[in-house]
Amino acid sequence: MTLRFTKMHGLGNDFVVFDGVRQQVTLDPERIRQLADRRFGIGCDQVLLVEPPRLPDTDFHYRIFNADGSEVEQCGNGARCFARFVRDQGLTDKDEIPVGTAAGIIRLHVQPTGLIRVDMGRPELAPARIPFLADSEASTYQLEAAGQTLTIGALSMGNPHAVLIVDDLDCAPVAQLGPVIETHPRFPQRVNVGFMQILSPTHIRLRVYERGAGETLACGTGACAAVVSGRIRQRLDTRVRVSLAGGDLMIEWPDPTQSVWMTGPATAVFQGEIQR
Repeated sequence: MTLRFTKMHGLGNDFVVFDGVRQQVTLDPERIRQLADRRFGIGCDQVLLVEPPRLPDTDFHYRIFNADGSEVEQCGNGARCFARFVRDQGLTDKDEIPVGTAAGIIRLHVQPTGLIRVDMGRPELAPARIPFLADSEASTYQLEAAGQTLTIGALSMGNPHAVLIVDDLDCAPVAQLGPVIETHPRFPQRVNVGFMQILSPTHIRLRVYERGAGETLACGTGACAAVVSGRIRQRLDTRVRVSLAGGDLMIEWPDPTQSVWMTGPATAVFQGEIQR
C-alpha cells in the first residue's frame, strides 16, 4: 500500500503535504522525522496534513508537524501551501477557504494573481496566552540569555514568537542565540525566534530560528510577529514588506483591534508516493 504526497514550498520554507481527506494518513513522531530527513527521507521543514473539518463553518482542518516530530499550532507559509494544495487537488474550487487549526479558524484567499492572502487572526500579546513568563504585558521585555541581557518583543500568532531588533542581519547570531532563546525557561512551550533589521518603516529584513526546525528560509508567522512587534514599538507602518532569505512577504496590520494579513506565493514542486 502506498501513500500519496506533494512536496511544496512557500519562499523556500518547504513542506511534505498529505491529503487526509481521500486517503487514510497515520503519522507519529518517528515517521515524521523519517519523512523530514533530507538524506534518508523526502526532506522538509514541516509536514502538513489536510483533514476533514472539525469546527463549524470550516471546510478543512489543518495540522502542522515540525521536522523533529512535534505538532505545532500554526504555520503561515504552510497555510498558503495548504490553500494551493486543496485547489490544485480539486478538493475545493472556492477563492475563500475557511480552515480550522489548533489555534482557531483562519481564512485563506486565493487571488487572481496566484498569490495567497491569509487572514492570520489577531496577535495575542498577553504573556499568559503566548505563553511567556512575565509579570505584566509590555511592548518589550528583558531576557537573560547566553550571558547577556536581550531586549525582545514577545507575542503569539497562533504560535509563540520572540522578536529581536538587530543592526545588521547578516551578522546576527542566529545560530548561537536561536536555540538558547527557543528553549528558554520563560517560554514554557518553546518559541520561534525572529531577528529583524529595520530598513525603513515599510521594509524589514528577517531571519527566523523556528522551534523544532532550526533556521528556515522563510517563516510566515515569524514575518507577522516581526511586523506586530515593530508596530507596537512604533517603528513600522501598517503595511510592511518583509524580506526573508527565500523571498518577500507583504504583511498588513491596519489596527491593533484587527487581524494581521499576509500575502505571498505558494509553489508545488513534485508529487510522489511512499510505502505506508
